[in-house]
Amino acid sequence: MIEFKLPDVGEGIHEGEIGKWLIKEGERVACDQPIVEVLTDKVNAELTAPAGGVVHKLMFAEGDAVRVGEVLFLLEAEGRIPVEEAGKAEQAASAAAPPPPLAAAVPASSAGRVRAAPYVRQLARQLNIDIEQVKGGGADGRITEEDVRRHASAGTAKVTEGPDMPGMNAASPGRERTEAAVRPQGGMPASACAEERVPLRGVRLKIAERLVKAATIIPHVTQVDELEADALQALRERLQPLASERQVKLTYLPFFIKAIVIALKEFPSFNASIDDEAKEIVLKRYYHIGIATDTPDGLIVPVIRDADRKTVFELAEEIGRLAERARAGKLALEEITGGTFTISNVGPIGSLLATPIINHPEAAILALHKMEPRMVVRNGEGVIRLMMNMALSFDHRLIDGAEAIRFTNRIKRLLEQPDLLWAEMV
Repeated sequence: MIEFKLPDVGEGIHEGEIGKWLIKEGERVACDQPIVEVLTDKVNAELTAPAGGVVHKLMFAEGDAVRVGEVLFLLEAEGRIPVEEAGKAEQAASAAAPPPPLAAAVPASSAGRVRAAPYVRQLARQLNIDIEQVKGGGADGRITEEDVRRHASAGTAKVTEGPDMPGMNAASPGRERTEAAVRPQGGMPASACAEERVPLRGVRLKIAERLVKAATIIPHVTQVDELEADALQALRERLQPLASERQVKLTYLPFFIKAIVIALKEFPSFNASIDDEAKEIVLKRYYHIGIATDTPDGLIVPVIRDADRKTVFELAEEIGRLAERARAGKLALEEITGGTFTISNVGPIGSLLATPIINHPEAAILALHKMEPRMVVRNGEGVIRLMMNMALSFDHRLIDGAEAIRFTNRIKRLLEQPDLLWAEMV
């Protein structure tokens, strides 16, 4: 009997929530068959069977909270398990050995199977690719989606038609209605007075918990400024034909990322965090920019890693790819962790001004608002310019108000005179 326990995913995550069971007790499953969807505040993950067999018992119901190390289900292995599968099952069952990341496939023993997340394996099957032949470019040789697609584009496999690859999570459990959700109040008919109760769970619950933590721990201060975007608009329009040739959707966001990275290098306290236990300031020399993304399941923050090393076109491509994966619920753990600074781009929705909450443990977050023509005064005369508001929330334990103003002034100058982006780009 194999006990499958909730793995330790790191990143300070100690528990998850059973989003959806994909099998039933008594059902026969194959090795690597998806078993359960687990929701955390970092990622929605699909866990797979460590071996083939019969599901003996499900230890939790959908919606239950599960702590790392608790047994999720019991599996009766059928027949002889190959050496590598036995090693994998032992890793999943052993409480002593550290389990694998939640968003990844259960790792193989040294003898054995390649490392890849379940959705990556599914993509390989859809493309008729033997995943054992794909060279992994991820951490510890893990095979990523990009590795599989690169292998396919190299002509080593024949693409077969099939349904779109499903996401790692179904429709948000937090938006399901409870039974008898609408109930009469005070003896009055339901049509006269009613209320609807929706469980606070899944991604919505995790967002709530993280925001409360951030607002409680971090003393927030928000500094607001406005930006004249006419020159930036002209630059983007000049680059649009080249972006179209590369089949890249070029928004304003890549330019903001470039300007912010330059400013972060000059103002390192904005790319820092506080280690409360050690009472130390951690200054980070890498620039992983989080992009707050609106999805059907709530706000998700995918991370563009090493943004300082990417071109504007590469940033635009990465933004589009991560946004698409976020809305489909396909983000891997490494794609939503490790951010050092976050951008909340609410302008396309139509926001004029807001005070964003910092993505703990980061030191600051910049909210970008809508661009619109406004009457402003230049050289003593009223003129119309394309203007937008920026709102910077920062951790007052790390950053003083004067430094915050200098930081946003630097970003403003780089974007109002966007030729400086090229002149000062590393």
